Amino acid sequence: MLQATNGEIVACPGCDLLQRIPPLGRRSKARCPRCEEPLASPPPAPGRALALTATAAIAFVVAHTSPLIEMTAVGRRASTTIIGAAQQLWADGYEVTAVFVGFFSFVAPALYIAFMLTILAALVRPPAPRSVGSLLRFAEALRPWSMSEVMLVGILVSFTKIAQLVSIAPGVGMYAVFVLMIVLALIPSSFEARRAWDDIEWVERDARRELGEVGS
Repeated sequence: MLQATNGEIVACPGCDLLQRIPPLGRRSKARCPRCEEPLASPPPAPGRALALTATAAIAFVVAHTSPLIEMTAVGRRASTTIIGAAQQLWADGYEVTAVFVGFFSFVAPALYIAFMLTILAALVRPPAPRSVGSLLRFAEALRPWSMSEVMLVGILVSFTKIAQLVSIAPGVGMYAVFVLMIVLALIPSSFEARRAWDDIEWVERDARRELGEVGS
């Protein structure tokens, strides 16, 4: 089902009838008058996406400050964090790998979450300032690079390789990574960037409004 834009012309997926979407209420839906096929629903309120992003921020902090795994061998225990793993890779001479791990697991998700928090906080009470437009572009560019699931797969592969040598137990950071992965996947489905552009106060919109007032 589409996220409706008032006045948008759409084709019914059931009978191909072209029709214009009327203004929709918060809980209303548009249906085709010919075949009753659902056409559109109002976009989700930014409050839900804001709550998910705030949850992602908390999970991100926990995931990067708490032990990811705890290893026990010959009576000795050791633990590491995501950043600690990247630092160890750098110290061992794997500078390129360390940079990639640091960027994909820390820099990109941190910037994406920070941008989304700023954007959604501004969209709660539109119109949002023009700077939100630039943040939207940056957030959309960073989203594909926030690959916590790839990092998680790498961790699980490492578990299987060293499980026979040492005793391994997941730390708090591991559970936080699971939560972060799920929440980051839910944010795009609860936020429609295309509709967010309509809530930004553009200079061009103001100019057209002033010209209309002068013309009248």
